[in-house]
Amino acid sequence: MSQSTTRDERFAHGLEVLRSVDGEAGQRVIDSLADISPELGHQIVAWGFGEIYDRPGLPPRDRQLVTLGMLTALGGCEPQLEVHVNAALNVGLTPEEIVEALLHSAGYCGFPKALNATFVAKKVFAERGLLPLGQRPAPDGTTST
Repeated sequence: MSQSTTRDERFAHGLEVLRSVDGEAGQRVIDSLADISPELGHQIVAWGFGEIYDRPGLPPRDRQLVTLGMLTALGGCEPQLEVHVNAALNVGLTPEEIVEALLHSAGYCGFPKALNATFVAKKVFAERGLLPLGQRPAPDGTTST
């Protein structure tokens, strides 16, 4: 977005990106800020999604891998991690790829943080009917193991 865009235009653009990545979960986060810090909600949408998430340097699935790794490493971000596990699925990552990324994080940020993140992913997968892993039909009709 150019510097000449208005605040409302930046927000509208960010909202389009937010919806394409996070769907309803992202909107719920923004809505939950309306009575305490609507400006934080505005900045998340306009800057975080309109400027950062919409940059051309990484595709959305790669941005979500980075986000999952960062939130796992930070720890204590389980509500945000839940939103981004959903987002990762929305942009094309498979549950197996997400689990592998969280397993990979254990070597860098420790087992407790990797475990917490994996349990968040498990909750999201269960809500979306994606458990148990490895027992869903593969695209060729076989069952993966």
